[in-house]
Amino acid sequence: MSSFQKRREIIYDWMAQDGIALVMIEDSEGQRNNAVRWLSGQPGDALLFLSADRRSLLVPWDINMAMLYAEADAMLPYKEFDRLPAKALKGAIERLSIPKGSKIEIPDATPYPKFLRFVEEITDFDVICRKGGVWEEIEKRRAIKDESEIKIYKKIAALTDELINLLEKQICAGKLKTEIDVALFIESESRKRGCDGTGFDTIAAGPGRSFGIHAFPTYTGGIFGGAGLSILDFGLKFAGYTSDVTLTFVGEPLSKTQEKMLSLVEKAYKLAVSMVKPGETGRNIGLAVDTYFGRYRKIMPHGLGHGIGLQAHEAPSLSSRSDNEWILEPGMIFTIEPGLYDPVQGGCRLENDILITETGGEVLTGSRIVRL
Repeated sequence: MSSFQKRREIIYDWMAQDGIALVMIEDSEGQRNNAVRWLSGQPGDALLFLSADRRSLLVPWDINMAMLYAEADAMLPYKEFDRLPAKALKGAIERLSIPKGSKIEIPDATPYPKFLRFVEEITDFDVICRKGGVWEEIEKRRAIKDESEIKIYKKIAALTDELINLLEKQICAGKLKTEIDVALFIESESRKRGCDGTGFDTIAAGPGRSFGIHAFPTYTGGIFGGAGLSILDFGLKFAGYTSDVTLTFVGEPLSKTQEKMLSLVEKAYKLAVSMVKPGETGRNIGLAVDTYFGRYRKIMPHGLGHGIGLQAHEAPSLSSRSDNEWILEPGMIFTIEPGLYDPVQGGCRLENDILITETGGEVLTGSRIVRL
């Protein structure tokens, strides 16, 4: 049984318990959801239908790409349904012989006017659009990576570390002088290594722009790696999955405040990593780092970390937010990224990717603070 089929079996079991006859998952320009790829391997732009009798129907925009990459019991081109979700759902009901009166769950992010179209088109069924439900189950399951996903992540981590080492050499040698130089170098080298590209827009912020959590624009023609603090935040995408790391490049001379910021961020990072273990909560780790910074009258303006996978930001969450209820479990992969930012002194952040094992946390990537 393939990894995709195993994942679908988990959702089929949940559907049986909740009395859902058919689930529709949409990944389109109007409503992105990487669960389609997680359950079928389809890179994007498709509808996926799962029925309670354990059958899957994929309705892709590009049938040729689907035949190459995707796995489902049946595939039909979206064109057959005028590329309209409500018509495709009606077609799936007929194709999969769903009994009248059954419960059919559509994406929880469906806008109300669009929901009404489904209800008008599907008159003999109970169309459900809700928070929680199958979407909560999918999020929970995606947060814990299976063996095939962990294998991909070990590959991504190795490629990311290879590029980190190369970047350090190039920047220290003065061969990459601007933010554009750095960002385009990452894009080029990632493709040469067989990656899909970068997992998100690379953030290369030189000393004059590193004060922002996420600099805007993400990179410019400005100097990178000069005197002061420069932040480089990037991820490599491989087989759909992305890494996410942040390095701070430090150029002399530095002020006492900048040196203190660097020291605090490094110590906060070590504190967080030391707390990672199964059963620990993401909120407790986030609170510990916030408390640590607070002792020195510093505030970290963002969460401590987040899950990564087919999306750059997904479950679980490592933050001090009162609504954060995530408990760490083996198989989860997430970032730890403490950072401090000052409008005059600039900013620094240190971010690596962590895998939860049965005994603790395994640091997958080798991001660091680099002194030029």
